[in-house]
Formats: sequence, structure tokens, C-alpha cells
Amino acid sequence: MDKLNQIIDGMREPLIAMVDRWLSIPSVRAEGKPGAPFGYECRMALDVALKDAEALGFDVRDFDGYAGDVRMGAIGVEPLGILGHLDVVPAGDGWKTDPFVPFHDGDRIHARGSSDDKGPVAAALLAMKAVKDAGIPLRREVRLILGCSEETAWDDMAYYSEHCDMPRTGFSPDASYPVINTEKGSLQISLHADYEENGLVKEIHVGERHNVIPGEASALLRGDNFLADKINAAAAGLGLDVKAEAVDGGVKAVSVGIPGHAAYPEGAKNALGQLLKVLRAVGLTGALATLADVVGTEYNGESLGIACSDKTSGPLTCNLGILQYDAEKGLYATLDIRYPILCSHTALTAALTAAIGGALRVNVDSQTDPHHVAPNSQLVSALLDAYHVVTGLERICVATGGGTYAKCLEEGVAFGCAFPDDEDLAHQANEYLSIDGLMKSIRIFANAIVKLAGVQG
Repeated sequence: MDKLNQIIDGMREPLIAMVDRWLSIPSVRAEGKPGAPFGYECRMALDVALKDAEALGFDVRDFDGYAGDVRMGAIGVEPLGILGHLDVVPAGDGWKTDPFVPFHDGDRIHARGSSDDKGPVAAALLAMKAVKDAGIPLRREVRLILGCSEETAWDDMAYYSEHCDMPRTGFSPDASYPVINTEKGSLQISLHADYEENGLVKEIHVGERHNVIPGEASALLRGDNFLADKINAAAAGLGLDVKAEAVDGGVKAVSVGIPGHAAYPEGAKNALGQLLKVLRAVGLTGALATLADVVGTEYNGESLGIACSDKTSGPLTCNLGILQYDAEKGLYATLDIRYPILCSHTALTAALTAAIGGALRVNVDSQTDPHHVAPNSQLVSALLDAYHVVTGLERICVATGGGTYAKCLEEGVAFGCAFPDDEDLAHQANEYLSIDGLMKSIRIFANAIVKLAGVQG
């Protein structure tokens, strides 16, 4: 173990160089092409990561651009899976620097995907390299699986599972420490309605991903200076950051909130919800008015009749992430719902459909079950031990509304890389990684690999 720690001590510069390469690739999912099912940038991110792993002396495999893996140890023997992803959400607004040009600020590197999930994946890869170079014998295969569509439909893992054996047990470095052994269920709802030809709103186009809380929203309205004044007064009365002004073709209303991840809405403010609430106060009608009434700025689903909680996983969360409304396509909106492990997704769907009352058509786009691993399992115990040995911090399990690749494993948990007091800017502007934090994660992951896959003696 002393040799292992000495090797890790020398990995700071290789870590920085690796994450800089990876972060310079804008790997947002795009239209698929032959050999690049998620677009050229995701293909390039996978190619670069696999090339780096190969240069470190690992056996790598490419599964037609959908995913790849990096293997070591006793190949084929009870694989320990480490599942991460190389795709990222769109950059969005509010960045102080170019989101795809890594910006170094002391211990921090700012770029989209730095904490979610390229930095953690690089830490896992270097942890494997440290164990390998230390000559620690392994009784099991250790397999790092690199996905390319985690932020969208997870069709990367579906393809991987169809073309390769998926490990039974392992972890995903795509969340936080100590160990996340409970992940809420996920319910993705789309809402549809017809366009109101003479309604207050001409058009709204807000949001790119259902799992991102919009930090800014705007609408083009039918009206003049009088309407703009009414909106500004209503916003002031409600204490919401919405401003309106007359423009060519009507009135433009702009709402400013705080962006965030749909699974963690407590510190965010949904700009789209704010906009709808203010417009409701000045005469909004129809399906948009229903959205304002049953969702608005709520994130607990109370007005939708779906608020619930349990002791293990905590409360349900609900995010209005996308709203497209115009004369050509009508209304399209999305709800991202993360629900407790003791809750029924069919009951949730029935309740929210009743609350909407026919004003919008409800469609279930996707659903994933909750996921739970016993806190006293060998996997969880070993990971908590590795975490405690390196940090001295408490061995505890926590629940999350986030969904990670841990759900792809029969016995999988989320493990790292954010520490309990870290700022969380995943899916937000100015996302960053901590170099010191990732170095610590390399030590934690290396210890975990030794505990879970090392030869016992």
C-alpha cells in the first residue's frame, strides 16, 4: 500500500493533462452518424479516452461508438464494474469562461463535464493504473465502462448489455460520497396541448433537457406597454425576477432564476415556473394557465397531487424542464419526476393526470424503477471502508434523486466524486472539478479496488 500511495503522489500532472484533453471535447449528444451513434463529438470523446487508457497499458474495447471499456486483473472472473460517462449536457447560459476550453483557477478546472462526469472517470482510470503499477495481484476482473449517452436515454448501456456481459456488482463515480445506496425512481412525462390563436402568449421556447432546471426563460406576448407595465408590477408583487418590455411584434417577458439539476431542486429557482406564475397573474389562460397552477415554481408535486416521501429515500421532486409553445407545433412540455422507493409510478401518473383535468394530454415517455442496495452488503462495506481510510470521515449511506449507471448493475451504488462539503454545479454554469479532490478520489478508488478485487491473504 505504501508503493500504491507513492505512485498516486506522482499522478497530479498526468491527471491534469488527461482531464484537459477530455474537457476540450464538446461531447453533447447530437444526430447519430455511421460509427458515431451519438454524434461526432461523443465519438471523439470515447476515442480519446480509450486511446489514453491504451497508452497506460490497458486492454480496451470499443462497442461501435456506443460505449467502451477498460479491463485489468483476472479477465472474465466476477468483474467489478466501474461505470462512468463521457457525454455532457449542453453548456447553457451564464458561463464566465468558454465552457469547452478548460479554465484553470488555482485548484479548480472549470469546464462543462468537469465534475459530471469526465473528472471522476479520469480519477477511476488512474486509480486502476496505480493498482496495476503497484503490482497488487487481483483475483477478479476490474472493468471501467465508458458510456456516451448517460445524459439522455442510456441507449449506450442498453447496447453494451446486448453485446457484452454486464458486471453484476460495482459502482458509478457520478455523484457524491460517502455511498449512495438508494436512488429514487424516475418518471419522464411529456404534456401536449393545442395552440391558442388569440391567447396572451405568442410563443415560448425554453429548455433543452428535461433534467435541467431552466435558469432563464422568455416569452413573446400579444400586447403593448400597458401589458409590460402590468407584468412588471405583478412580478414585483410576487417577488419574482421577471421583467417585460414592449418590442417589435408585442411584449417580451424575461425571467431569471437559478439553474440546477432536476434531482436537486432545493438550491435552484425554475425561471420557467416563475414566468408562468407572473403571466397567470396578468391573465394567462388555457393549457399554459393550467401549467402555472399545477406546477409553477413548486418542485414537490403538491398541486399535481403527487407529493410523497419515505424515510429511506426522502421526498419526491418534480421539474418543469422544457416548454415549447408556438402556432406551428402547439404545446410541448416535460416533467422530470424523481419518486421514493415506496411509491408507485402508476399511481403518480394517475394522480397528475387527474390534477391536470384534461387541459393537457399526458404521455409517459420513460420510467425507471427505484434502486436500493443493502447498507450491510460486502460492496457497500468495502467502499465505506476505503472512503474512511483515506478521509477519516464517517461511514454512512445516503439516498439521491439522481439516477446513475449504478442502476444498470444488479448490485450497484453511486460512489464519488463530490465530498460532503463540496459545491455542486453539475448541469450549471461554471461547473468545475477540484484537482486536490480528484487526487483524493484516486486514492479512495484504488483502495476500493484492492478491497473488492485484490487477492485476499
